[in-house]
Amino acid sequence: MKHSNRWHNWRIKLIGLGFILAFGLIGYRALSLQVLDHELFEKRAQRQYQRIVQLPRQRGTIYDRNGQELALSTAVDSVYVEPHRIQDIPGTAKALARVLSLSQRRLLANLSKERRFLWVKRQVSPRESESLRALKLKGVGFIKEHRRYYPNSQLGAQVIGFTGLDPKGLEGLELQYDSQMLGERGFLVVEKDGKGKSLGFGDHDASVQGGNPGHSLRLTLDKNLQYIAEKELAAGVRKAQATAGTVVVLDPETGKVLAMASYPDYNPNSYRSSRPSQWRNRAVCDAFEPGSTMKPFLVAAALNEGLVSPQQKIDCENGLYRVGGRKVRDTHRYGRLTVNDIIKLSSNIGSAKIGKKLERDRFYRYLRDFGFGDRSGIDFPGESKGLLRRPEKWFEADLANISFGQGIAVTALQLARATAAIANGGLLMEANLVEQVMDSQGAIVEKYKPRTVHRVMSEAVAQQVRDMMVSVVSEDGTGPLAQVPGFTVAGKTGTAQKVDPVTGGYSADKRVASFVGFLPAEAPKLVILVVVDEPQGQTYGGLVAAPVFSRIAEQSLRHLGVSPTEPVKQSALPEIVFQDPFPAALTSLADVRAKGDLPIMPDCVGMSSRQVLQTMERAGLNIKLKGSGRVVEQNPAPHRAIQYGSEVWVRLAPPA
Repeated sequence: MKHSNRWHNWRIKLIGLGFILAFGLIGYRALSLQVLDHELFEKRAQRQYQRIVQLPRQRGTIYDRNGQELALSTAVDSVYVEPHRIQDIPGTAKALARVLSLSQRRLLANLSKERRFLWVKRQVSPRESESLRALKLKGVGFIKEHRRYYPNSQLGAQVIGFTGLDPKGLEGLELQYDSQMLGERGFLVVEKDGKGKSLGFGDHDASVQGGNPGHSLRLTLDKNLQYIAEKELAAGVRKAQATAGTVVVLDPETGKVLAMASYPDYNPNSYRSSRPSQWRNRAVCDAFEPGSTMKPFLVAAALNEGLVSPQQKIDCENGLYRVGGRKVRDTHRYGRLTVNDIIKLSSNIGSAKIGKKLERDRFYRYLRDFGFGDRSGIDFPGESKGLLRRPEKWFEADLANISFGQGIAVTALQLARATAAIANGGLLMEANLVEQVMDSQGAIVEKYKPRTVHRVMSEAVAQQVRDMMVSVVSEDGTGPLAQVPGFTVAGKTGTAQKVDPVTGGYSADKRVASFVGFLPAEAPKLVILVVVDEPQGQTYGGLVAAPVFSRIAEQSLRHLGVSPTEPVKQSALPEIVFQDPFPAALTSLADVRAKGDLPIMPDCVGMSSRQVLQTMERAGLNIKLKGSGRVVEQNPAPHRAIQYGSEVWVRLAPPA
């Protein structure tokens, strides 16, 4: 009996324990559902009666260095329909097609499908939205989205780039900083019925939930300097009837890119209407043979190694020199020239002989130190590293060619950056386009500070090369048209043959004309490079690119508030203003004709080399200059007809 009672008590205890465990498990499950995993199950429940429509993420804004907007996201309407709420499907399709410029047949087919939500057109224009709202169509609604907008149209287009509809960056800085500029995605919530069909939004526009803008960029570009560069480049390219052009403007002390222009340009607001070649940033992505603009770096290397001195004389072989089985020629028959004059008069033969003194390995090392043959690391996609072969692959002729800028390819950015190293006293600076990255509240996330890569040459050598480059822009140098009133300019002209893609050799008529310089020469504020691709008629850098440099430099310094460092003359071209090189009644090339429709030789006697160059540009003549100083002799004689195929030259001599 006692045993039976004991067993009965144990059963009661076991059953009670079972109830306690069961209630404990139920309580834990309830706690899990209601508290611990509340958000998880709430989302599962929402998915059963809600549909999420994801929207494009909002991008941050792009500013210039002064806070001017270059790219921003603006709120625009996107149009959707709820077919189940449309009473007159054919009429609605016709109205939508008319206002939104869409296919009525395709719209009718889509509206006839059993769907509760359907996009009609994303990011419509304000005019389209206003017209459609006025119709008050049943079942047609609007959602606010953000569309990328470039308020300055073409300005800086190849640098800024553009985005797609998503809106992922597709070109330029929009692509480079895409992950940082894309914000958090917004979304729409559409209610569903028990069968999983969307209930729609009723008669009200849908509202966007969530979504935050991405980071914004503050660039090193100056909007006004960019405008000046693009305006003058376009004018210069059109005047030269060239195919393309590039301008780079740098701050030599910091390496910051103040302007970077490419022509032809395009409008990023309607990029599909332009060719992909117009999207390319030529200053970073295209390489070209620099020609004589390479000579200052050659001389800097030789000076830094103690191999030459500025006044050391080198025999320029009377205009013809044989090296490595090929002929090197100068435009004039120079005899013995100082190193300074080799730069001033742009002697290929003198440069080839200096290159021989350096030899391959040392010259190659200096070219690399100047940044050639390697990417600069600028924050931009698709940068080209140019072409600089290893020195063991150079023959004697290659060493000579590279000494005067042929057989080597550089980008405009590399050339401007290397020139900045001469301007700032010998330091190669890191180039960059973005100064700050800011969050949506304006707080600085990243800040880029100027960084010195390394020293290329001593300050003394940099000063010597600067002085030589100043002589280039003198009246008897190759670049007097680059002069800027009130400022001393240091620079170098360049004219390089282009490689013919068919023959593999150099083209007989295609050239790249360039001018690179800085000013004021004694305390440089700007480095400016102008490159004009395939100019027609006049092809020399001193005639084609130098005037563009002068106009950009003059306006840029005025914008920056840089005061003149020397007395300003009454006119930028005083001698030409007061002395017309043509007969009194002649004002244009069309008038400068003799019998038989041949051009007339103007009277150049007494002119400076700069005046002769301006006369050449004005009249479309190709006159060979001999010597320096003032014109004392010319062929043909003044006002005589120029026979086709005849040699046209003027001889200059220093004043007695």
